[in-house]
Amino acid sequence: MDIHFCFLKSISLSNRTKLKAFLVKLSEEEKTKVESLTIVFCSNQYLLDINKRFLKHDYYTDIITFDLTSKGSKEKTAEIYISTDQIRKNAADFNTTIGNELHRVIFHGVLHLCGYNDKSRRQKEKMTEKENKYLAKYRSHK
Repeated sequence: MDIHFCFLKSISLSNRTKLKAFLVKLSEEEKTKVESLTIVFCSNQYLLDINKRFLKHDYYTDIITFDLTSKGSKEKTAEIYISTDQIRKNAADFNTTIGNELHRVIFHGVLHLCGYNDKSRRQKEKMTEKENKYLAKYRSHK
């Protein structure tokens, strides 16, 4: 898997090599082949503009995942946009660290690529269960 990080707005993302290796394992465990993934860290305003332009939603969000896979391809290509402003706010609201919240949201985006949704209450519960599972695995991953 080819993974790139793009920082339009800074946030501390330590041990990127470990994170990349873990994202490969996560996608393999979820039986999804990801060829290329770009994760863009940006501001609330930048993500709001994307949300309005592409999804016709006029509200702030922490993440938007775009599956750019060519029709008929078995290997996923995607871009994930993450608001660092919202990550910081979520961390404070949920009484967790910025690093923990950042990893949760990154895993959330990859889980979307693996076919998980979060529109209904049941889907949100399943997504949160998966996020928690992978956060625990990531913390124990050497």
